[in-house]
Amino acid sequence: MGPVLAGVLQLLALIGALALAYVPLGNYMAKVYSSDKHWRVEKWIYKGIGANPDTEMRWLAYLRGVLAFSAVGVLFLYLLQRIQGVLPGSLGFSAISPAQAFNTAASFVTNTNWQSYYGEQAMGHVVQTAGLAVQNFVSAAVGIAVAVALVRGFARSRTGELGNFWADLVRGVIRILIPGSIIAALVLVACGAIQNFSGIHEVGQFMGGHQQWNGGAVASQEAIKEFGTNGGGYFNANSAHPFENPTPFTNLFEIFLLLVIPFSLTRTFGVMVGSVKQGYAILATMATIWVGFVALMMWTEFAHHGAALQAAGGAMEGKESRIGVGASSIFAVSTTLTSTGAVDSFHSSFTGLGGGITILGMQLGEIAPGGTGSGLYGMLIMAVIAVFIAGLMVGRTPEYLGKKIGTREMKLAACYILITPALVLIFAAASMALPTPPHSMLNSGAHGFSEVLYAFTSAANNNGSAFAGLNANTDWYNTMTGLAMVLGRFLPMVFVLALAGSLAEQKPVPATAGTLRTEKPLFTGLLVGAILIITGLTYFPALALGPLAEGLAS
Repeated sequence: MGPVLAGVLQLLALIGALALAYVPLGNYMAKVYSSDKHWRVEKWIYKGIGANPDTEMRWLAYLRGVLAFSAVGVLFLYLLQRIQGVLPGSLGFSAISPAQAFNTAASFVTNTNWQSYYGEQAMGHVVQTAGLAVQNFVSAAVGIAVAVALVRGFARSRTGELGNFWADLVRGVIRILIPGSIIAALVLVACGAIQNFSGIHEVGQFMGGHQQWNGGAVASQEAIKEFGTNGGGYFNANSAHPFENPTPFTNLFEIFLLLVIPFSLTRTFGVMVGSVKQGYAILATMATIWVGFVALMMWTEFAHHGAALQAAGGAMEGKESRIGVGASSIFAVSTTLTSTGAVDSFHSSFTGLGGGITILGMQLGEIAPGGTGSGLYGMLIMAVIAVFIAGLMVGRTPEYLGKKIGTREMKLAACYILITPALVLIFAAASMALPTPPHSMLNSGAHGFSEVLYAFTSAANNNGSAFAGLNANTDWYNTMTGLAMVLGRFLPMVFVLALAGSLAEQKPVPATAGTLRTEKPLFTGLLVGAILIITGLTYFPALALGPLAEGLAS
């Protein structure tokens, strides 16, 4: 079997598995967030935090809950790293420096999981499990909660109430993320991923010295890192490390994990708004972009010119031989089109155009299918903009799901799509213009610029993957990427929840003969076009200076 055919068959198997999970998981999540019943363990948690889960919140109260909970998470994780040296199970590692501790705390609380450190050389068992792994669960649950609040904004009318943040948060963790992660972790352990709390072991000689490895609760953290679209890794090699991702099957399984919730949330959306066809339209948009990007990535990696690359069956530099070019291409596209950021290969070693595809995937806003929750609410914002564009074309007041898209709604949607590109371009420009930050670039020229552009694209879009050629462990990059992660996560949420509140207050508008049918393929095509055109107009100059220039020169 040739490598191209193997890659195509893996893609088809992945699509089949996602299709099988789509309806049951989507329906289950809709039931979770629509139920008025509380599990006993949930009642204990509500009592412990002093929250009344039956109290409805308007958008400002919901936002205060999101920000307060996340601020406490940043503070707790920062302090945990700063006192690591005196914690049990620290494996002899010292406390993390202030700038890096802030960066890591901001990273994991914002569902980014950007790492400017070597996990196996910096973090002990307590920080990994009680700090980082816990944030993997709750940050993913926060994203789903915000998405569900926006869905309620479309589904409800004549009220500004969007549900209860604390109930949505707890249910997301207890009823969805923990059960799914337990199953996933058992599969990974059965396939060879490690799960222990062992110390550091010397495993042999390496270039005249001793090679050391430490164990850890790897399988359980790997499960939620993918299932919650978190990213990061117990080891610096991330999902390329055999302790995290030992076989071709686990590689495909991990891709399935990072895609299954974002894709299935479109079904949840359709069920909650009372029209599964609307969910299918959003799903079709996400799937079209995802499949298109995978096909383009495979083409760039398999068809790259050169005798060595052709003999290897593709561009094998930076890729694991047990995984191959096809599976690495699927993983790279899936992790950058979601907010996962886990990697099973080094994106810096991809072809020039291949690296550009990973950057462009993040610059789309990670909406195809995007992160847990963030992908759905990002795509719904783009749907609002597409409806507005269609309204301008035909001279009608735009409507979406029975709600008028007026001046206030469009201002909020416009602010949403502008804030992240502004963060990316401003921080990247500053890093290139100032005298010290360019010293962190491993490469010069177009590829070096791509390293910086990738870093801030990853940070502001809460992806967390890296181009693997930038020394990000400096005060500048730790501080600036930390700020980009925090602002890129929570400023968009402000506009999402404000939009949800505005929509929930409206009374429904009956459909007429002139109403745009947003469940039809025509709208899907319009939405795909709007996404690509808006992203292209925003980022093309920066892409032209980096990956496009490198790809055309090779």
